Formats: sequence, structure tokens, C-alpha cells
Amino acid sequence: LIKDKDIVLTHCNAGMLATAGHGTALSIFYEAKKKGKKFKVYADETRPLMQGSRLTMWELMKNGIDATLICDDMAASTIRNKGVTKIIVGADRIARNGDAANKIGTYGLAVLAKYHNIPFYIAAPSSTIDHNIKTGKDIPIEERKREELIYVGAKQTAPIKAKVYNPAFDVTPARLITAIITESGVYDIKGFRRI
Repeated sequence: LIKDKDIVLTHCNAGMLATAGHGTALSIFYEAKKKGKKFKVYADETRPLMQGSRLTMWELMKNGIDATLICDDMAASTIRNKGVTKIIVGADRIARNGDAANKIGTYGLAVLAKYHNIPFYIAAPSSTIDHNIKTGKDIPIEERKREELIYVGAKQTAPIKAKVYNPAFDVTPARLITAIITESGVYDIKGFRRI
């Protein structure tokens, strides 16, 4: 999946700190490095809990991956100006039709990938596929505490009475996903619907 000179963007944490072994999306990078591939990774910070900066960057650096941290709002600019060739993210739940729920911001990255004509991959264990859920519309989305947006760490950065909308996840429609990668293979959406 990773070729020499690839420039990959990833979102949130889908590594060993998020799941068993080397993780899902990040394990693809570790395997490519083991095979001698030369590539770069841009990891976004993943607001509001900063899993990209706190966890993903730590894992990538620990494993010797050429990685650069970006702010979430830099994704479009990074894709255009740094020549991103593909986006690889994890998923928390995948519906029967291939719609995938992941950390908030994933859907926006899929839209950017489509606009820039680059592949968008979901990497997740097959246990993430919920055959009881027909489409992404049926995936419940957790609404997180307002304090996550009012404060950055212990520092208040917004008015204490500000209204807050803070969903933890969003759903990426299957039509924006190039392929879903599981431990049993890489499936385009038509192929995925048959597993």
C-alpha cells in the first residue's frame, strides 16, 4: 500500500496505544519501513483531545518514521502544498454498507481526498465491522463534554458560557472511501460489502 516517495496524511491514533499489536493504520507504516520503503507521514493534532500530537507522533517517532505534526486546520493546505499522495486513517465502527465512524474530522479529510483526487483508506480490524448496522446513519455518535472545547489543558480559551457542539466522531460515507483494509485484505467498497 505504501510506495517509495509516498506522502501520507493520518488522523487521530490508530497505533499500538489504541489497539492490539502495532495497531491498524500505523501498522501499515511500520510494515512499509520494515520493507525499506522511503515515505513521509503528516499527522494532524486531532482536536480537542490531541491524540495525534500526544500519541500518534510519539509512536511514529519511536518507530523511526519520518513524521511531521500539523494542526487540524492545515490538512487542505498540506495536501496541496506538500503533495500528499494518500490518506490512511483508522475506524471505530464500520457499517454493513462501508460507511465508517472515526474521530471527528475524518469525514472532512475524505472530502478533501476526493477533491484532490487522492485515495482515502480506512484501516481497521474486522471486529470493527458491525453487520447489525446497515448504514452510518445508524451509528450512534457520542457527544463529548463542553469543557473539552472551553479549555485547552487547564487554560480557559473560550467564554465559560459559550454554547458548544462537540461530537466525538463523524461518519464518512462509503462512496468517499477508496478501500477498507482489514487483517484479511484490502477491499474496495463493492468487495467489502461481500465480506
